[in-house]
Amino acid sequence: MKIVAIVQARMGSIRLPNKVMKPINGTPMIELLLSRLSRSKELDLIIVATSTDERNQPLVEHVKKSGYICEQGSENDVLERFVEAARKHEADVVVRITGDCPLIDPEMVNEVIRGFKAADVDYFSNTNPPTYPDGLDIEVFSFKALEKANQETNNTFDREHVTPYLRERGRFNTASMQHDEDLSALRWTVDEPDDFSVIEKVFQYFQPRTDFSWSEVLDLKYKQPNIFNTNQHLIRNEGATMGTGQKLWKRAKKLIPGGNMLLSKRAEMFLPDQWPAYFSKAKGCKVWDLDGNEYIDMSIMGIGTNILGYGHDEVDDAVRKTIDAGNMSTFNCPEEVYLAEKLIELHPWAHMARFARSGGEANAIGIRIARAASGKDKVAICGYHGWHDWYLSANLGDDKNLAGHLLPGLAPNGVPKNLQGTVFPFNYNNYTELENIVNSQDIGVIKMEVVRNVGPEDNFLHKVRKLATERSIVLIFDECTSGFRETFGGIHKKYGVEPDMAMFGKALGNGYGITATIGKSEVMEAAQATFISSTFWTERIGSTAALK
Repeated sequence: MKIVAIVQARMGSIRLPNKVMKPINGTPMIELLLSRLSRSKELDLIIVATSTDERNQPLVEHVKKSGYICEQGSENDVLERFVEAARKHEADVVVRITGDCPLIDPEMVNEVIRGFKAADVDYFSNTNPPTYPDGLDIEVFSFKALEKANQETNNTFDREHVTPYLRERGRFNTASMQHDEDLSALRWTVDEPDDFSVIEKVFQYFQPRTDFSWSEVLDLKYKQPNIFNTNQHLIRNEGATMGTGQKLWKRAKKLIPGGNMLLSKRAEMFLPDQWPAYFSKAKGCKVWDLDGNEYIDMSIMGIGTNILGYGHDEVDDAVRKTIDAGNMSTFNCPEEVYLAEKLIELHPWAHMARFARSGGEANAIGIRIARAASGKDKVAICGYHGWHDWYLSANLGDDKNLAGHLLPGLAPNGVPKNLQGTVFPFNYNNYTELENIVNSQDIGVIKMEVVRNVGPEDNFLHKVRKLATERSIVLIFDECTSGFRETFGGIHKKYGVEPDMAMFGKALGNGYGITATIGKSEVMEAAQATFISSTFWTERIGSTAALK
């Protein structure tokens, strides 16, 4: 009977990339695992089974250099990878070890193998049910059972995790070894950075020894529990049921403040523990996650950007032609002129346009130009207008000021305190509130969303326009969200009210970055007397997409 240990390992871990090669006291983790495992007297051979992904090449080279066999197979079909490795080396019995268990105990491996022999079953483990610390997982099964599972199951989960079909389908004889005390809450595996920190401390404590037993580690846990506190918030085998996107999201939150670039796309805004978080492709009204699962997007379609659907052929074809012709150069792109002409044609009250690549930028451009044109600093606002200091300053002194404009409880940390008293929020359809602000403050600009959840009542928009005209206030309509949805252009056209300036974004480029600030010439000319400029506002893709 030839007993072969197959160590499942790869470099492409989502939560902790390259973990198997991360050094502990100067030695790669996989080498420490193999060194400990090689002390088992019941094993005839040890194989590392990784995938053909080129990222695994450093692992392959190191394993072979260390004197062990390394086989490569499918990245995702790990069951097939095991079968091929076991068949090639004529294994009768396979011992499955995963590369994230560097504290694997050779004597426990011996015990589990002996248990398999004595029980005369197809599958034997110390994990079903789990009673040992997570990270001491050992599974032993016959090659015949493994081969049968490979032939019978097409389930993606079964094939990725190798043994679920063997232990859960009722088709095989199984048995297990259990500890007399339930220690399954202890976490000695390496899935995440916090796990690695714990394991690193354990090896540092015992160095230069690497042959310490699991019972010695348990004693250390009781003597110095602080060593093991770092990863106690993590859940056992969470990765088995966690999607690739969820794993990447956990990783992202350690690398990127907030996890991503847009508050509205954070997983916590939807279904924190199950939201796929990332997409692999999108087309029409459908989106696919990193695991290939298909969804119909009945949510917010790219946060309102794709009213024509994802991957619209006509828009994408135009963009591809632009990419082939060249997206950027020292010269200007002609498309920005054509787009300016088109927007002005759609909005005859406007005479000039400026372009940016995000709604926040467009709003900042608009407020800078309007302040320059009015000669006044104070602004009355109604709605959501981005993340820049000028807007968030409304919350200085009272973080509830913007609560009615989609940002409840926002702390304006980092916003200069000398901006306090420059921005004054008012509520939609509350004309009296706006009038009181204008009467009590030297307001130079009124910036507002034309409509969000409800439409104007009691001629609200017309009253605002009349007030702005009478007081020589620049009126800006922020149409980054509302534009090009109910009307071809700004939704203000529906209500028959013309502003002095307007901003467009989101739907304008159907998923490509482009925003516009348009306005009357007497207002927009003020841009010449201030500095508003950015390199990537001159790229070509955004304007090309908008023109389509």
